[in-house]
Amino acid sequence: MDKNEKIRNVKNFNELLDTEFGVIGNEKRDDFEKKAHYFIISETLKEARHEAKMTQEQLAIKVGTKKSYISRLENGKCDIQLSTLYKIFEFGLGKKINLVIG
Repeated sequence: MDKNEKIRNVKNFNELLDTEFGVIGNEKRDDFEKKAHYFIISETLKEARHEAKMTQEQLAIKVGTKKSYISRLENGKCDIQLSTLYKIFEFGLGKKINLVIG
């Protein structure tokens, strides 16, 4: 069965990911999962900033960083420390963060 046929036969999203990127633990899948998490954080940050009607510059000033750093975060171009994530969302944007480890 070729890849396209396997994709047509998947029954749920997890099967699609397994078919396209391999199972969790596979290097290609792990890379995909990492990028997906960065994307979710960056999109959540952009959305929260827009809801707060703030520019990147305003948010950067409020949390004591540079606009370029906020921009890189929103574009998924850099890692973020957990303490910085809390600072940006909770202090800068007034949002509560809940961390789930599973």
